[in-house]
Amino acid sequence: MNFPILTVTLLAPILAALIIVFIPKEEEKLCKWIAAIGTGIALALSFYVYFGYDQSVGGLQWVDFGGPVPWIPDLGVTYYMAVDGLSLPMLLLTNLIGFTAVFASWNVSHRGKELMILLLLLIAGVMGTFIAQDLFIFLLFYEVVVIPIYIMVIIWGSSKRVTKEYAGMKLTIYLLIGSAFLLVGVIALFVRSVAITGVPDMSFEGLAQVAFPEEFQIYMFGLMLIGFGSLLSMWPLHSWSPDGYAGAPTAVSMIHAGVLKKIGGYGLIRLAIFVLPLGAKFWAPYIAVLGVAGVAYAAMGALAQKDLKYVVGYSSVSHMGYVLLGVASLGVIGVNGAVANMFAHGVMAALFFSMIGFIYERTHTRWIPDMGGLSHQAPKLSVGFMMAGMASLGLPGLISFVPEFTIFLDSFRVFGWLAVIAIAGIIVTALYVLRAGANTLFGPAKPEFSHIKDLRGPELVPLVVLGGVLVIGGVLPSLLFDMVDSGIAPILAHINEALQIGGR
Repeated sequence: MNFPILTVTLLAPILAALIIVFIPKEEEKLCKWIAAIGTGIALALSFYVYFGYDQSVGGLQWVDFGGPVPWIPDLGVTYYMAVDGLSLPMLLLTNLIGFTAVFASWNVSHRGKELMILLLLLIAGVMGTFIAQDLFIFLLFYEVVVIPIYIMVIIWGSSKRVTKEYAGMKLTIYLLIGSAFLLVGVIALFVRSVAITGVPDMSFEGLAQVAFPEEFQIYMFGLMLIGFGSLLSMWPLHSWSPDGYAGAPTAVSMIHAGVLKKIGGYGLIRLAIFVLPLGAKFWAPYIAVLGVAGVAYAAMGALAQKDLKYVVGYSSVSHMGYVLLGVASLGVIGVNGAVANMFAHGVMAALFFSMIGFIYERTHTRWIPDMGGLSHQAPKLSVGFMMAGMASLGLPGLISFVPEFTIFLDSFRVFGWLAVIAIAGIIVTALYVLRAGANTLFGPAKPEFSHIKDLRGPELVPLVVLGGVLVIGGVLPSLLFDMVDSGIAPILAHINEALQIGGR
């Protein structure tokens, strides 16, 4: 029986949360250190699994217990934990951001114990969606994620434009609406697959082998596009995203932008495209149009913002448009770029939100016109902010450049002028990133901020870890792309085979 390393990775933050439950609330620093240890163990195991994966073999590896363990036999539900080149980068991303989110919350004094417990449960829930190879288990973890997010936003959130209660409610409603569409699609998939094969099977591999009729695939893919698209903040289902970021505490903003959104892109590839290839072919041009619309609309929206979190919030919507464009290409280069861009954006957005959180703790404002000259008092914080900004606009040498380039390359081959519009979005990105950085960090020092201290101690962890990944991923892109290609190539080979059989 194989050692269940993925289950152990999943349980590390959960066990840390259980330990914290029995610690007195006055011992907040101890709670945070235990949370750091729990997420640190999960991160170390994620690195071990990532670099221990045999890319030459590909496919699902590190399978817990040697294979699927029956859980609900009548429904074909199994406890099936395994990873491939698609899920491994998302697993590593989750634990990179989860680990650094603990340190980004180091200075939170209000109910710190409860914050750490909910944060650890949130990290575990997100992690579970990426390692589960059974659709029922995938949905179970997806629903688990919603509850901690809502509680964390309404208790620890803050926003100048909307109330934290409004932000939490809007975020939760949109996520639940998306999950409702997903649930309908999943039930229909299961019922139809049993009708065709006579055998209940909820694994992604099993469902992908079912020859669903073309018309059924088109309708079901549409449902899943709405479900996963709302989570990915696909235009026009994006409006919850900037408000949710602005109202959320720093750790939630980091995880939400960094990995929670990526469940949408991951699910679109793992479930919708893999299981419903004929539907993917039909909807691909529409996905590309929606993706480009999101790039243009959200980039202009970010340009108009005065709140730092709203700038990054709209920026995230814009970047997810690039992901959709890459996915819509249905080519190895474009889809590889989309997955790599999800990883790159996750690291960049998490670093951005952590630095904004530290700025807010020191200045008690995120309003750009009220700030300026912060680099005089906080040079390390300014370096982290600008590193995230440069990665956002796709600076060569940082992690975002190669993924965006590959997306543009393949999407231009397939969609032509749509790709040109998306490329133009980089110009607008440069405008709002550079303007936000200039008005926040540079210029003469302001007397009211003379008391500000630079990053120190545990606060340096997000800068060092996430900033290091931004640079390493930019200098050595093959560390990410080779892994992603080993997972995407078999999925697209399956799609091409299905399209040939379908006569398309």
